[in-house]
Amino acid sequence: MKITIDEGKCVGAGQCVLVAPNVFDQRDEDGVAVLLSDWTPESEHGRVREAARVCPAAAIVTDGR
Repeated sequence: MKITIDEGKCVGAGQCVLVAPNVFDQRDEDGVAVLLSDWTPESEHGRVREAARVCPAAAIVTDGR
Protein backbone atom coordinates (compact mmCIF):
# COMPACT_ATOMS: atom_id res chain seq x y z
CA MET A 1 0.00 0.00 0.00
CA LYS A 2 1.36 3.39 -0.97
CA ILE A 3 0.61 6.12 1.59
CA THR A 4 1.21 9.80 0.96
CA ILE A 5 0.90 12.59 3.50
CA ASP A 6 0.49 16.10 2.13
CA GLU A 7 2.42 17.99 4.81
CA GLY A 8 1.10 21.30 3.52
CA LYS A 9 -2.48 20.21 4.23
CA CYS A 10 -1.86 18.47 7.57
CA VAL A 11 -3.29 20.46 10.50
CA GLY A 12 -1.82 18.25 13.22
CA ALA A 13 -5.15 16.97 14.54
CA GLY A 14 -3.60 13.57 15.30
CA GLN A 15 -6.57 11.47 14.21
CA CYS A 16 -4.29 9.29 12.09
CA VAL A 17 -2.12 8.52 15.13
CA LEU A 18 -5.17 7.59 17.19
CA VAL A 19 -6.53 5.29 14.48
CA ALA A 20 -3.24 3.74 13.28
CA PRO A 21 -0.50 4.30 15.88
CA ASN A 22 1.70 1.59 14.34
CA VAL A 23 1.80 3.52 11.06
CA PHE A 24 1.63 7.24 11.90
CA ASP A 25 3.30 9.60 14.34
CA GLN A 26 3.55 13.39 14.62
CA ARG A 27 6.61 15.61 14.53
CA ASP A 28 7.29 17.20 17.91
CA GLU A 29 8.05 20.63 16.48
CA ASP A 30 4.84 21.20 14.51
CA GLY A 31 2.52 18.19 14.93
CA VAL A 32 2.58 17.30 11.24
CA ALA A 33 1.89 13.61 10.59
CA VAL A 34 4.73 11.35 9.51
CA LEU A 35 4.96 7.70 8.50
CA LEU A 36 6.86 5.45 10.89
CA SER A 37 8.07 3.23 8.04
CA ASP A 38 8.19 3.05 4.25
CA TRP A 39 6.53 -0.37 4.50
CA THR A 40 3.07 -0.94 5.97
CA PRO A 41 2.02 -4.49 6.87
CA GLU A 42 -1.19 -5.73 5.29
CA SER A 43 -2.70 -6.10 8.75
CA GLU A 44 -2.63 -2.28 9.06
CA HIS A 45 -4.22 -1.46 5.68
CA GLY A 46 -7.75 -1.17 7.07
CA ARG A 47 -6.61 1.20 9.80
CA VAL A 48 -4.67 3.30 7.27
CA ARG A 49 -7.77 3.63 5.07
CA GLU A 50 -9.77 4.65 8.15
CA ALA A 51 -7.10 7.21 9.11
CA ALA A 52 -7.32 8.70 5.61
CA ARG A 53 -11.11 8.82 5.89
CA VAL A 54 -11.15 10.61 9.26
CA CYS A 55 -8.33 13.06 8.51
CA PRO A 56 -9.98 16.50 8.86
CA ALA A 57 -7.64 18.03 6.29
CA ALA A 58 -7.77 15.12 3.80
CA ALA A 59 -3.96 15.10 3.96
CA ILE A 60 -3.58 11.30 3.72
CA VAL A 61 -3.90 9.56 0.37
CA THR A 62 -3.59 5.83 -0.24
CA ASP A 63 -3.43 3.85 -3.45
CA GLY A 64 -6.57 2.01 -2.37
CA ARG A 65 -5.07 -1.45 -1.96
